[in-house]
Amino acid sequence: MESYKRVFLKLSGEALAGEKKSGFDEATCVNVAKQVKELVDKGIQVGVVIGGGNFWRGRTSENIDRTKADQIGMLATIMNCIYVSEIFRSVGMKTQVLTPFECGNMTKVFSKDRANKYFEKGMVVFFAGGTGHPYFSTDTGVVLRAVEMEADVILLAKAIDGVYDSDPKVNPSAKKYDELSMQEVLDQKLQVIDLTATIMCLENKMPLLVFGLNQENSIVNTVNGNFNGTKVTI
Repeated sequence: MESYKRVFLKLSGEALAGEKKSGFDEATCVNVAKQVKELVDKGIQVGVVIGGGNFWRGRTSENIDRTKADQIGMLATIMNCIYVSEIFRSVGMKTQVLTPFECGNMTKVFSKDRANKYFEKGMVVFFAGGTGHPYFSTDTGVVLRAVEMEADVILLAKAIDGVYDSDPKVNPSAKKYDELSMQEVLDQKLQVIDLTATIMCLENKMPLLVFGLNQENSIVNTVNGNFNGTKVTI
């Protein structure tokens, strides 16, 4: 079993919305918080990146400039991180939200030194606002921060329980992979994460563990090696 010192957890906004599909499902968020607390109590440092899809899918409108749409998406991720950070605090963790740009007194501006200082204090650090630039997704955001902060692995918690050779919602006989390489993800265009993020993982040797958020105790089980998702190796 792998022994992780620092992990980055990527949550999709949609997964946090639960059945409601938008906004927050508090029970889902509390469940995530309790699992993360188990990891923190063991001394594992946890960074969190959250997508914005429960509030904003900018690609759905032809009327909005792509840069502006992406900026709205960045703000959606900040709202998500502030909310989930508070849920984490409610179960007994210390947290801090970092953004790549100023947000008044709501967050702190990201720097590697600052993030390391918070990790050393046993805090869960939320990396909100993506990369701070348009044309980059939160997939790229999590890989960038995980590489920069020298994480051991990215935990990709999705609405689906792993990587399949085709969409299991469309194709009932889709085959699930237990393990495959980042190069195979690229070659087969499997869209586990977007193309930019996949290439960054490949170049910087950052492995992924892909699993279903909705499965019982899935985050803790994944870190403990009791894993039934897909391991994407480097």
